[in-house]
Amino acid sequence: MQTININQKFSKFPQHWQPHQIAIVDDMQILLAKLKGDFVWHSHENEDELFQVVKGTLYMQFRDRTEVVNEGEIIVVPKGVEHNPCTKNEEEVHVLLFEKLTTAHTGQVQHEKTQTHYPKI
Repeated sequence: MQTININQKFSKFPQHWQPHQIAIVDDMQILLAKLKGDFVWHSHENEDELFQVVKGTLYMQFRDRTEVVNEGEIIVVPKGVEHNPCTKNEEEVHVLLFEKLTTAHTGQVQHEKTQTHYPKI
């Protein structure tokens, strides 16, 4: 058991849209990711996803609306809900994600941004 400095962990990787695992809690994983620009429309059939914005402003697009998630706020995307996280004005946004170990990065969608392995840092 050791403390984890989230800001220090963010300094260990420069890539966007490539989550890194920092901890496991039961069958859940805690990931850090840097986001910039648009991602991929997708859903997760069997898993909810929690996004906490650590730095910046996240725009969570849903088919019928966009939710603005500011620094220090969270949003939970329920299983089965199609969504597309994005940022605006070239802003780099840092997020903490909390999701099941079984959650596929882009659900059933295969895209050049899809990651199949999350490095542990």
